[in-house]
Amino acid sequence: MATDRARHTATKSGATIPLNRRPSRFKSKVMTGAHDDTRRDPNDLTACTCASLRQAARVVTQVYDAALRPVGLKATQFTVLAAADKSGVTPMTRLAGALLMDRTTLTRNLKPLIKAGCIAVTSDADHRIRNVRLTETGRRLLDRARPHWEAAQARLADAFGVDKWSDLLADLAAVASAARRT
Repeated sequence: MATDRARHTATKSGATIPLNRRPSRFKSKVMTGAHDDTRRDPNDLTACTCASLRQAARVVTQVYDAALRPVGLKATQFTVLAAADKSGVTPMTRLAGALLMDRTTLTRNLKPLIKAGCIAVTSDADHRIRNVRLTETGRRLLDRARPHWEAAQARLADAFGVDKWSDLLADLAAVASAARRT
């Protein structure tokens, strides 16, 4: 069947193996805990940190997007509103840094929030620095969205295990920090 074939990959011998199952000699360090695994399949994306993080992020984002849909927000917008609320009036560059995104990406994410009146952007006295702040409309929306976000957060933490979830958050912060140093 075409659909079964699509979920399999060919090996050198011509046999097919499920994409989610690999021969044991190709298990990644992450899967085995090994530190000297030198025989990884270079075509195995499950051993790629970037691919694995992006795949997980897409699925997790879908959970948060679905949870926030009743209030008309996406996960990315909720994150920007929450960061703006925490930061108070702050330069756009500083907010982008806090969110680990470049200023262009932040500007793109701010546009619908500015249009909706949730975020205000003002210039400082010499017009070189653009400051971002959460408006009262944005604060009300954030307050309405927070229980939906909390429910999604709790569902994921419960599904993964609260202790593992807490460790994951710490590990992700460490991964981001390490990546920024490279």
